[in-house]
Amino acid sequence: MTTDRRNRGWYGKLDRDGFIHRSWMKNQGFPDHAFDGRPIIGICNTWSELTPCNSGLRELAEGVKRGVWEAGGFPVEFPVMSLGETQMKPTAMLFRNLLAMDVEESIRAYGMDGVVLLGGCDKTTPGQLMGAASVDLPSIVVSSGPMLNGKWQGKDIGSGTDVWKFSEAVRAGEMTLQDFMAAESGMSRSKGVCMTMGTASTMASLVEAMGMSLPTNAALPAVDARRMALAHLTGKRIVEMVEEDLKPSDILTKEAFENAILANAAVGGSTNAVVHLLALAGRVGVDLSLEDFEIGSEIPLLVNCMPSGKYLMEDFCYAGGMPVVLQELGDRLRKARTVLGGDIAAYAEGAECWNRDVIRSMDDPLKPAAGLRVLRGNLAPRGAIVKPSAATDALLEHEGEAYVFESIEDLKANIDREDLPVTAETILVLKGCGPKGYPGMPEVGNMPIPRKLVREGVRDMIRVSDARMSGTAFGTVILHVSPEANDGGTLALVKTGDRIRVSARNGVLELLVDEAELEARRAAWTPEPPHYTRGYAKMYIDHVLQADQGADLDFLVGKDTRPVTRESH
Repeated sequence: MTTDRRNRGWYGKLDRDGFIHRSWMKNQGFPDHAFDGRPIIGICNTWSELTPCNSGLRELAEGVKRGVWEAGGFPVEFPVMSLGETQMKPTAMLFRNLLAMDVEESIRAYGMDGVVLLGGCDKTTPGQLMGAASVDLPSIVVSSGPMLNGKWQGKDIGSGTDVWKFSEAVRAGEMTLQDFMAAESGMSRSKGVCMTMGTASTMASLVEAMGMSLPTNAALPAVDARRMALAHLTGKRIVEMVEEDLKPSDILTKEAFENAILANAAVGGSTNAVVHLLALAGRVGVDLSLEDFEIGSEIPLLVNCMPSGKYLMEDFCYAGGMPVVLQELGDRLRKARTVLGGDIAAYAEGAECWNRDVIRSMDDPLKPAAGLRVLRGNLAPRGAIVKPSAATDALLEHEGEAYVFESIEDLKANIDREDLPVTAETILVLKGCGPKGYPGMPEVGNMPIPRKLVREGVRDMIRVSDARMSGTAFGTVILHVSPEANDGGTLALVKTGDRIRVSARNGVLELLVDEAELEARRAAWTPEPPHYTRGYAKMYIDHVLQADQGADLDFLVGKDTRPVTRESH
């Protein structure tokens, strides 16, 4: 019997404890030789019918199991909390860190040697990675994959992106409610995550660019048979990774994070990637800050997918997917190890692009510079971000008067008032939607355009908040203002009529109010009482870090790879 694997502490002992561990597992029909010391592979599954994005993961788990058995391993599937972005209140982001705790403690407590992470919907991928990285057993990701393209009135429509457009069209009187409801039925035609380059597909793309999945993981549709084959190959590979002792800490280096930042720019990825990458870096001890995201600021936009372009993930897959993007990035990529053991450059070898309108070349990009921009100034001393590829160019350099919504309830009650004193030049400001404030930092930063302006044809204006926005959304939206209003940031002091200056080119977000006036306002400011006073939500509010630190819980930063020594009996 092999003596150096972790699972021997559970199943290799010829005593009472070994008897108990093996005997209870045998009630599922496992034979004696399954406990002969072979690698035990945990399949960490976020399947749930309440998380439609992940509803295909049961089937993918079976594919992983086939590969594990083939390679001589012993697969065991286990559930963890599932985070359905479209279904959870107040926001799925509130529970990302809870999922990470669930994953970490499940891996630590059970006798597995390696783990396959099955996720998809926005927060499941980063939450699972954060948890697995904190234990640092060999780990690999299989994403659920995107839905098929939406279809309505003979054309493709994209989840999220077209929802925002259709909603504004209804508000403007340009689309009937009947058509709106008909589009709803054609939007989500299969299992899988959003078929736009939203946060789910962004994170799957970045996982591939970081080398934490096999090549092609990002774009294969959820219902494509090749995704099941990928799951099978992943099961086979994780057994080999256990034999090689290839762990997340070997792969998730500073260079891997830099590759993720470069890839995020090239694919027009979600702003949410910032807060997730920062949190993951904190778990593995990589020194990553907002300033590091500036390396993507000059990377061209190569992927012509919504919300920054016109195509969808199915088209991205058929055009060649992430291997083509990595090939185009070429020598800009940092040398970094992958789950295959070699360098990330191997993921691009032999890649061919089959549609240059979907994946552009570096010589013919969709936009010349697409990376996220970090803004700083007295309104965001610890930073804020904006996504130029989804913004209106003319608004990226702007100065205007603020109109302030003190809360999300204030916004909803007043945004459609006919007498709202705003113009297209106004800068909308929303407070109280940061990590502590909502709580959980919801995707409400892309505030709706006031109805009276929508009727005038306005479709974009500057919006500033401590919130996030959906990766499927678009517009000149300044997000993640840090510190947040509820943590005493300058955002809490902004009043309607104040002037704000925005310069994406120079990385500036300034409240044009003199310091003496700000100090007077600060002295008069009192924090809003917390919305939750018990349970996990209270713990979250008490311990959550600000957006520029990834909004992780302060006591979860770092990892703990110590072996479990105390027996359960």
